[in-house]
Amino acid sequence: MPEQLIVSISGMRGIVGENLTDSIAADYGRAFGTFLKSSKLKTQNSKLISVCIGRDSRSSGPMLASAVASGLCAVGIDVVDLGLVPTPTVGVMVTHLGCAGGVIITASHNPVQYNGIKLLLGNAMAPPADAAGQIKQLFVDKRFDSVDSTRCGKVASNEQADATHIEKVLAIVDREVIAAKGFRVVLDSVNGAGGGITKKLLAELGCRVSAINDEPTGRFAHTPEPIAENLTDLCAAVKSEGAEIGFAQDPDADRLAIVDEAGRYIGEEYTLAMAAKYVFSKQAGKAATNLSTSRMIDDMAEEAGCEVIRTPVGEANVAAAMLEHNCVIGGEGNGGIIDLRVGPIRDSLVGIALVLQLMAETGKSVSELVEEIGGYYMTKEKFPADSSQAQEILDRARRTFINARLDTSDGYRFDFDDGWVHIRSSNTEPVMRAIVEAKDRSIAQGYIDAVMKIRSEVLN
Repeated sequence: MPEQLIVSISGMRGIVGENLTDSIAADYGRAFGTFLKSSKLKTQNSKLISVCIGRDSRSSGPMLASAVASGLCAVGIDVVDLGLVPTPTVGVMVTHLGCAGGVIITASHNPVQYNGIKLLLGNAMAPPADAAGQIKQLFVDKRFDSVDSTRCGKVASNEQADATHIEKVLAIVDREVIAAKGFRVVLDSVNGAGGGITKKLLAELGCRVSAINDEPTGRFAHTPEPIAENLTDLCAAVKSEGAEIGFAQDPDADRLAIVDEAGRYIGEEYTLAMAAKYVFSKQAGKAATNLSTSRMIDDMAEEAGCEVIRTPVGEANVAAAMLEHNCVIGGEGNGGIIDLRVGPIRDSLVGIALVLQLMAETGKSVSELVEEIGGYYMTKEKFPADSSQAQEILDRARRTFINARLDTSDGYRFDFDDGWVHIRSSNTEPVMRAIVEAKDRSIAQGYIDAVMKIRSEVLN
């Protein structure tokens, strides 16, 4: 059975040529442009509205970017073509150029046959649920505010995106302190959009870089999600090069995973914990993260006398909470770091800079910092479930974990003294996710066994 095109709060994602075509992309551009025009004050000249477009390295990217640009121009929106850039770079340029919105052509960590269209508003954040719903409805109903030939939008290129983004990242660290260490770094950009800009950043920070899979061919050298089983070559390269650290990005470079000096994958959850440890050492304040992120950030906050705000999964939810509570750091446990000084969007370059600053100032290796932070045993499962099955699984879990503290803002999160369980439906795939964390592996296994028993009873 063919997969359905997914249109959600996270944008659009599908299989190119099967359910995601140039005509669909153009209509989505028309819908987004129509929404942006309707959102502006009546006194503002709609011809002043412009949108940045960037893309990751997938071979379908230029075609989809051109299609979205044509749709935007058809409703009178000017387009700034940034070319091949990371997702966070588009966010930086939206605010830098004063654009009304941004579009990133990316399918993040999904396999090469997928691509997607991610939308940003003028604040560099994904549209909130009500706005995303309006854009989707305009797309479904094909209600577009098309213009005549004299008012069509124009396309112009901008080649300053890398330099602008790097400048903003360098402003939040002390490059001289990092450069004095001369860190040897191995970088794996999985043939995505991050290789070029990240090598430039690391050069500015005085690092000696060995890059693998850095050419932006879109032909991913390994499965692109930056998790342990996909990063064996990076781990081996860190050991063979005698490097102090290894960094792994996903194809659009908004997520960051870390390998220590012994070539050991330490897990994406440590990216946020290490970034928070550094930021909290410089200033007290609040942090924001989602319900599926490790308690390690709570430990870092408690140690510094700070507070953590928990949100539903999704960087837009985390970024909104950061803005509301004036948070000094935030992000998600998938290796996505958000620092509002650079932008309200997950950014692997920010993560790299903050982690290197922490290493430089403490004089500690990655493994020493990991030991100092401590850790938990976490396991993540996903399985297909339609909406009725998903609700039945949640209801049974609620009856099973009757003594837990319950948060229902995004699926169900059950908190215990010795761990937690989070069960939710994905925003980007037709699956449910179950995340369990505990100090002890046997305790975590007990919780995941209970969830899997419920899953089996419902799905069978």
